[in-house]
Amino acid sequence: QVQLVESGGGLVQAGGSLRLSCAASGRTFSSYIMAWFRQAPGKEREFVAAISRSGGTTRYAESVEGRFTISRTNAKNTMALQMNSLKPEDTAVYYCAADRDSGVVSPDRDRYDYWGQGTQVTVSS
Repeated sequence: QVQLVESGGGLVQAGGSLRLSCAASGRTFSSYIMAWFRQAPGKEREFVAAISRSGGTTRYAESVEGRFTISRTNAKNTMALQMNSLKPEDTAVYYCAADRDSGVVSPDRDRYDYWGQGTQVTVSS
């Protein structure tokens, strides 16, 4: 089992940047596919980005492609999401998630077994 803790959220103006971090417990972090999801008020939780076990493969939602970058450091059991050119529509609670079994870099939230508590990102116009 893995426990996930997000940090780095906050309030930023449109066009600004934030860097989210996800710290994972346990010794097997490198065996998990990792991802970021987000949920805005009144909306479904949606996929943002995912990264393979080695970090060599990434996948992004169309809405963040070219603005956000996902990365991981297995030696430190951490994952990050660098968010640039933020827009008001990026406002949401951001969650990190871990997929234990599938081995596929997927946007399907049902594949993910473990979730953090979330961190709020608010982008003002």
